[in-house]
Amino acid sequence: MKLPYLKYTPKELLNFKGSSRSEKAKKNIILLFILNFFNFIAIMALVPVSIGYLGEVEYGIWLTLHSILMWLVNLDFGLGNGLRNKLAEAFAHKDIKLARSYVSTAYAIFSTGLLFVIIIYLIIHPFINWTVLLNAPQEYFYSLNKLVLFVFVLFCIHFLLRLLSSIINADQKPAINGVISLSINGLTLLAVIGLSHFYDKSLLSYGVLAGFIPVLVFLTGSVIMFLKMYKSIAPGFKFVNLKYSSALIKLGMQFFIIQIAGLIIFTTGNIIITQLFGPASVTVYNVAYKYFYLAPMVFNVIIAPFWSAFTEAYVKQEYDWIKSMMRKLVLIWAGLSSVVVLMIIFSDLAYALWVGKEIEVPFLLSVLTGLFVIIANWNNIFVYFINGVGKVRLQFYYSIITAIVNIPLSIFLAKNLNMGISGVMLSTIICLTSGSIWAPIQYLKIINNKATGIWNK
Repeated sequence: MKLPYLKYTPKELLNFKGSSRSEKAKKNIILLFILNFFNFIAIMALVPVSIGYLGEVEYGIWLTLHSILMWLVNLDFGLGNGLRNKLAEAFAHKDIKLARSYVSTAYAIFSTGLLFVIIIYLIIHPFINWTVLLNAPQEYFYSLNKLVLFVFVLFCIHFLLRLLSSIINADQKPAINGVISLSINGLTLLAVIGLSHFYDKSLLSYGVLAGFIPVLVFLTGSVIMFLKMYKSIAPGFKFVNLKYSSALIKLGMQFFIIQIAGLIIFTTGNIIITQLFGPASVTVYNVAYKYFYLAPMVFNVIIAPFWSAFTEAYVKQEYDWIKSMMRKLVLIWAGLSSVVVLMIIFSDLAYALWVGKEIEVPFLLSVLTGLFVIIANWNNIFVYFINGVGKVRLQFYYSIITAIVNIPLSIFLAKNLNMGISGVMLSTIICLTSGSIWAPIQYLKIINNKATGIWNK
């Protein structure tokens, strides 16, 4: 199969000006592959380095705490995705004034909400026992409460600054987000290596460092981008227009519920496992998850440019282009799924070479995790289109149902059926399976102008 991407010189690859939608997608995919190759190395290297510095138990505690705090970063009331869609529509119509109002209004809403959240947390913080929530040994009581206070504030700031990612995605330049992600993971890896060489084991130092680096990178990126590339839409008080907040919030609140459901399905696994089996089991679960992370990472690189590209194409009624891209994405999914099967077969060898033989990952967990990423990749093809065109009502209801089912089903499979941590992954698979059916159906209805009722909302 000919690789047309090779025709680009490095200079052409970095120049998006005047590029067609398809050209932008190709350039982003190439750049994201390059960036994510190094990003993957940094992520994989960080696991053994972190385990070596903190130990299996404390690393498990951090993973669980990180999962909880990531709720904060992702729970943006859907405004990040709402901004992304509305901004992409404004760009499609070349309405820079409207785009700047959307950006300024979103930052104003976020800042106000975050200030309120921080104040509330400072009030309730003294009454929270994090050792109980994380099922950690009692001797961690003071250090954990101190750690959470620092990291919570850092994550709040991170939460606000991540709006930059929505702006970049709306502009169909997700490769820039790849640079940001690589910077965060690369700097975190270097920082942990430095900690392990010059400081004694400290969960507090590790956590504060891991929370500070994303803030530093996003803050630097925001200053650079708004002074240069996005100067024309840089946020400002005089451009805040609350009449646009309803447009952001109406779509955003649906995305918000979908995000909550996604977080329940994808991040509560660590919390359930630490409560049922202890922090050390969280490490085992995450070793398997991070090993198979290669597949969704590759696929996410490929589909990253398409959310906002689908928005633009749908606004301009270029349906043939959408159909062509969807066919190509399905073929790529099939090829990548074959690679996942090989990863399952050789998983035991891969674990031994990567983290050593001290951490034993059940083969059943590997099989289920591989199946999970195959299903998740399939769903994402159609969800990216559905999200891009803003027809998310069906996904909204589906998300509520799966969120309600996931936690009790995880506990039932893991504990009552004695499946252990593999039961938590099986629960996630069951929750995703119905989405593999209705999402393609909704896509076909929308693209063929046959969607009515809930299929078209």
